[in-house]
Amino acid sequence: MPQAIHNQTSRHEAIRELLLSGSASTQKSLVEQLNKKGFSVTQSSVSRDLREIGAVKSNHGYSLILSEKTNNQIKNNVLGLIEKIQEVGTNLLVIKTAIGSAQQVALYLDNCDWSGIVGNIGGDDTVFTAVSNKTAQRALLNKINYLATSSR
Repeated sequence: MPQAIHNQTSRHEAIRELLLSGSASTQKSLVEQLNKKGFSVTQSSVSRDLREIGAVKSNHGYSLILSEKTNNQIKNNVLGLIEKIQEVGTNLLVIKTAIGSAQQVALYLDNCDWSGIVGNIGGDDTVFTAVSNKTAQRALLNKINYLATSSR
């Protein structure tokens, strides 16, 4: 494989990983993180790469448009990281995850566009999910439990 193609393929994979992990939301941060990983990139090359891999910009930064098969794989992987869910009050779920996985779970929940979710905050092993009301809290708890159980 020619070196330029290999570098482009490796760079595209690195960009996908950064976007899926939620650790890069702007082109500038992508350039910085790719440079740290040893890729020699500029903002214009990152812009072109984002277009080539099908990334789209939203209010939360860049994200990937994924196939249904890929979405199911990610769903199963992410939901498999959930260890425990607890209702707190009427508008909050506290989701315990594997160590280092909370931000990935929070990002997944942000991108699900499920009704009732107001927002998510991911720490190291805990996600706080704010919901609109008690009914939404119960529905979301049941949905996550069902999906997490069926993904194992």
